[in-house]
Amino acid sequence: MMLRRIAVAWVAVVSLAPLFAAAQPRVERRVVDVAVGELPHEARDTLARIRAGGPFPYERDGVRFGNRERLLPQKTRDYYREYTVATPGARNRGARRIVCGGPPRTPEACYYSGDHYQSFARIRE
Repeated sequence: MMLRRIAVAWVAVVSLAPLFAAAQPRVERRVVDVAVGELPHEARDTLARIRAGGPFPYERDGVRFGNRERLLPQKTRDYYREYTVATPGARNRGARRIVCGGPPRTPEACYYSGDHYQSFARIRE
């Protein structure tokens, strides 16, 4: 009898879950624009290194960025690359990044994230 009650309760939860999910407000995340001159000088330095093809101070600079957050436009798997923007006083890589899409030295678009991919701003030249 107890097992049957648990099974009925489980079916109810599973059946109603989509209704609760649909009732949650959807937060629209947009990518805003930022002019190069408005970026921190460390980000401008990173952009210059990207265009020069390096050298890059961090081992992970230039690795594929998967866009798992889906905040950037959907592109092919190897389209985006990430680069570290130095954070003064940080003991590690910090949270700041630039993500560029397209050819490494002549990217089609670059984005700045000051909060480790929670938000992005498209960099305007």
